[in-house]
Amino acid sequence: MSTGFLKLEVKRVIRARKFWIVAFLFPTLLYLMQANLFRGEVVERTGINFSEHLLGGLAAFGALFVALNVGTRVAIERSTGWQRQLRITPLSPTSYLTAKLAAAMVVALPAITAVALTGALLQGVRLPLGGWLQLVLGVWVGTLPFALLGVFIGQVATAESVQVLTSVSHMLLGVLGGALFPSVAFPEWLQAVSAVMPSHWLAVVGHSPFEADSRLGLAALVLAGWTVVLGAAVTLRYVRDSARV
Repeated sequence: MSTGFLKLEVKRVIRARKFWIVAFLFPTLLYLMQANLFRGEVVERTGINFSEHLLGGLAAFGALFVALNVGTRVAIERSTGWQRQLRITPLSPTSYLTAKLAAAMVVALPAITAVALTGALLQGVRLPLGGWLQLVLGVWVGTLPFALLGVFIGQVATAESVQVLTSVSHMLLGVLGGALFPSVAFPEWLQAVSAVMPSHWLAVVGHSPFEADSRLGLAALVLAGWTVVLGAAVTLRYVRDSARV
């Protein structure tokens, strides 16, 4: 992979004001609002404090929110012809796609860390060091399928429609998946719908340090499956676009 191209991708993202708003302010403010709303309450199924439960979910939401945004740049590059120009350079398709995914993963990490620090410093959430590492690194690794989804959206959307498709994906994954709002408060039929969403399982990874029966292994399998499916979709779409050059 071209390290120069990767550095360029990361710089493009972190120089954008939207990155800082999305990566830090948005998920942390949502966490503080909901933690205060549910202050003193516990999750009936697990008995853990809602501030702990919300931390795992909002860390997952912040990560997937940032990761999906990689599609915006991909769609713009396709629409302007920049992606077509890159295909006739020594930069391989693998390097291009890997750089996009790596950039999304790099910028997802601060979003997760910001929510975790907010919980520890402002809400009194306590975990051993291993628990914090499990939360932050587990959610971070589990963000990969959402970065792939972001690239796929960028490959099928136009520069005009990519923001709409990305925003709809944010809301569907965040709300129905139970990352943006706790799915334990959903009616049973909606909880069944939530369990189908990959974001539900990313939230499960975020909850795992606080729960004895965390379903962490199942979550890892589900997210790995989504990674394979979305990785294949991204590759096939890129190959199809390349055939048109």
